[in-house]
Amino acid sequence: MKPLVSILIPAYNAETWINYTLQSAIAQTWQRKEIIVVDDGSTDQTPEMVRRFASKEVKVVSTDNQGLSGAVNNAYRLCQGDYIQELDADDLLAQDKIERQLAALREGDSKRILLSSPWASFYHRTSHARFVPNSLWQDLSPVEWLLRKMSENLHMQNATWLVSRELTEEAGPWDTRLDYDQDGEYFCRVLLASEGTRFVPEARVFYRLSDSNRISYIGNSDKKKNSLVRSMRLHVQYIRSLEDSERVRKACLNYLHTWYENFYPDRPDIIAELQSLAAELQGRLEEPRLRWKYAWMKPILGWKAAKWAQRMLPETKASLLKRWDKAMFEFETRKASR
Repeated sequence: MKPLVSILIPAYNAETWINYTLQSAIAQTWQRKEIIVVDDGSTDQTPEMVRRFASKEVKVVSTDNQGLSGAVNNAYRLCQGDYIQELDADDLLAQDKIERQLAALREGDSKRILLSSPWASFYHRTSHARFVPNSLWQDLSPVEWLLRKMSENLHMQNATWLVSRELTEEAGPWDTRLDYDQDGEYFCRVLLASEGTRFVPEARVFYRLSDSNRISYIGNSDKKKNSLVRSMRLHVQYIRSLEDSERVRKACLNYLHTWYENFYPDRPDIIAELQSLAAELQGRLEEPRLRWKYAWMKPILGWKAAKWAQRMLPETKASLLKRWDKAMFEFETRKASR
């Protein structure tokens, strides 16, 4: 019998996009599947919208708000699949994403092979999504995958993974103490339990770039900053448990430096913590460097103002691009419906 695939969709105030996400899950060409939607205490129309899709194949559960990790853990407890596909409530899967990944498995393969795939970001129109390869887009051992992620500041969007139940049980639940980088920390544990990744280039995922209140946006949230530094410590711990070498320590230092800007200079407590961790890695973190477009502001306006401009001006540009893409999406939708 073909394996059952569980598609897990945690949803909180997702009324704008949840219909599209559910349609992409239902449209999967892999027929033996179950779809579990956990409405995590939404205060908008999400519960009413997802209940319209309820069926033998689509199970809808509503809970009190517990946060993303709690919602995903609830979905895990309910699912019966041999393989698990996680899907955020605003992202999309290509119709044959799951089928292509399962087709990449070979006779005699271990259930500890972790399947991955390419992803591209978009605002409204998937036709304008650009798939830009990086060094994670290949078959890799766990230590090589983490080394590249941390040294090159890369990541894989969480819907790219297709994970066997054996791996999910070994990795354990999502960490409910985290409010940022929950998926990054969780899939590190999945990688540690795996025998390595198998990259399936034809299995595509579309990652929607949402507004600045999205889970993946840090901004000035101390709660998210505290969560991020916890996740960073765990990342370092995980990779060093696989290999504690000069190249790993160098990758860890680069990883710490990449994210250091998020805490500098307004969180001296975290700065001290990260400097201590850097010392354990036989290094030291220097003051973050501003990009050349904004570095000239520092002597005139000060570091904080220059940092604010470096963060906000690209957000403003992205907001304008998003508005344009939305207008074109609505125009193309109306034109197609005539």
